[in-house]
Amino acid sequence: MSGSCEPNAEERPAEEDRQPQQRTPSRSECDLVPRRGRLMGLDFGTRRIGIALCDEDQRIASPLENYSRLRPEADALRLKTLAGEYRAVGLVVGLPLHMGGEEGQKAREARRFGAWAANAIALPLAFWDERLTSSLAEEYLRSAQLSPKKRKMRLDKVAAQIMLQSFLESRENRDR
Repeated sequence: MSGSCEPNAEERPAEEDRQPQQRTPSRSECDLVPRRGRLMGLDFGTRRIGIALCDEDQRIASPLENYSRLRPEADALRLKTLAGEYRAVGLVVGLPLHMGGEEGQKAREARRFGAWAANAIALPLAFWDERLTSSLAEEYLRSAQLSPKKRKMRLDKVAAQIMLQSFLESRENRDR
């Protein structure tokens, strides 16, 4: 998987001015998210958010929870609570790109959500390509022989874990 890291919404053109594009991560954008400390990975959905965390050395991502969205105030409070409880130092939000790498409507929604979440909990933000994470998560859960109901209950947080782990591995590989 490849990714796309961006510092914040204000430094990008307005949503309506942007053409679909393929992005590759730039070192300076990704470096805005600290390299030590826990990062919180978010798999954006209109109904649920999959949440994952990494360890303080940023080597291993783990699924944390699936959060069912309520209203913006409650959603912000839950994200703030988790960020505080786990001492998160940055956010990585999955960016659902098309298979060709271009951004569509869902990517624009994820960008708006990411900018909102980063602002709500006052943490630096990076976006990362989440193509195929849900498919991989489904495959992993199916191979664990979980029932369809149990797979559905875990899917989003495992997709967030896969996306966050990809981000961590990409940063480690670029440092070599």
